[in-house]
Amino acid sequence: MLEALAGRADLLILCGDLTDNGHPDEARILARELARGVSMPMLAVLGNHDFQSGQDEEVVRVLGDAGVRVLDGEAVEVKGVGFAGVKGFCGGFGRRTLEPWGEPGIKDFVRLAFDEALKLESALAKLRTPSRVAVLHYAPIEATVEGEPREIYPFLGSSRLEDPLNRYEVSAVFHGHAHRGALEGRTREGAPVYNVALPLLRRALPADPPLRLVTVSVDGTEAPRIEPWSRPPNGARADATATTEQRSPT
Repeated sequence: MLEALAGRADLLILCGDLTDNGHPDEARILARELARGVSMPMLAVLGNHDFQSGQDEEVVRVLGDAGVRVLDGEAVEVKGVGFAGVKGFCGGFGRRTLEPWGEPGIKDFVRLAFDEALKLESALAKLRTPSRVAVLHYAPIEATVEGEPREIYPFLGSSRLEDPLNRYEVSAVFHGHAHRGALEGRTREGAPVYNVALPLLRRALPADPPLRLVTVSVDGTEAPRIEPWSRPPNGARADATATTEQRSPT
């Protein structure tokens, strides 16, 4: 899968669930594969699976040693394009978004969603590039979780993540987590949102490598576009981004 990127992209984005159960040994397996197959810069966010064992800090350290910059409310510029990354959280979408009312447990749950949205907003505010890309694990819009059972929509993402995306006019958004969702959607302001969960890509695009190859204009004057894998590689381009979620399906 990673060898397919050779000569095709300038940056690899990993949208969370980099391990199955959050064990550092699982992160070391991924780190070895990345070191062997990827020579470009790598950005990532953690997913819910990466917290399962309570060793997320060690997972971040292992991946960092392999050259993966794990974002948690940070902003970084790569070849003229700005990237802001957070894990995000759940809570639901639109008028059905859970509100901080009632028991302390509900208020704590909603506070986590608020905190992730604030981290995303802070990271986007630091970027001064014409093009800004958001990297998430949880979905910021309902459109890219459609296809999942409606009963679990509240656990797949939160509309609170969308507000910063609209406020700072992002060029594109990438997320994972929704394995049976939809490949693409748009924010209220029209920014494309790409669901790059690995099981979804394998099922929806069986003829292609389970990655999305997306061109982002450095100056922000052109809309992002998905590059077909059938086109012969023409060397590295400063505006190419490849994305995936690494967790294997269960």
